[in-house]
Amino acid sequence: MTEKTEFAQRLRDAMLAAGYPDRPAVLEREFNSRYWGRSVTFQAVSRWLRGQAIPSQDKLQVLADWLRIEPQALRFGERAALAVREQRNRWEDPLFYPEREAVEAFLALPSAQRKVVRDVIMAFAKTAEPTDSAK
Repeated sequence: MTEKTEFAQRLRDAMLAAGYPDRPAVLEREFNSRYWGRSVTFQAVSRWLRGQAIPSQDKLQVLADWLRIEPQALRFGERAALAVREQRNRWEDPLFYPEREAVEAFLALPSAQRKVVRDVIMAFAKTAEPTDSAK
């Protein structure tokens, strides 16, 4: 299966799981009633359902919100969504609060200072030996 056909299957499955028939007319109506941008055509949503196209990220987000599925799961599958959840959980672990605080402080710096800090971090990363705890 191709990436597009796998997406189409996930979209059809999500529509059915949400209680909607997996028909283009339904998808067109429900999507356009939620999307703030230019309406999509019947032909466009038909291509999504047939595995001929994948919607842009903004449209994918609207689909995911409507169908109550994580955007990563809809676009890339459950394994990708699980990987994102694991990273998010790791980031939210209290052991990582000092790192989160440092990243937030880094992001608040002016761009010239962020470049210096980035260069220092990259220099350390190149010279550091990988350890089991870094994995």
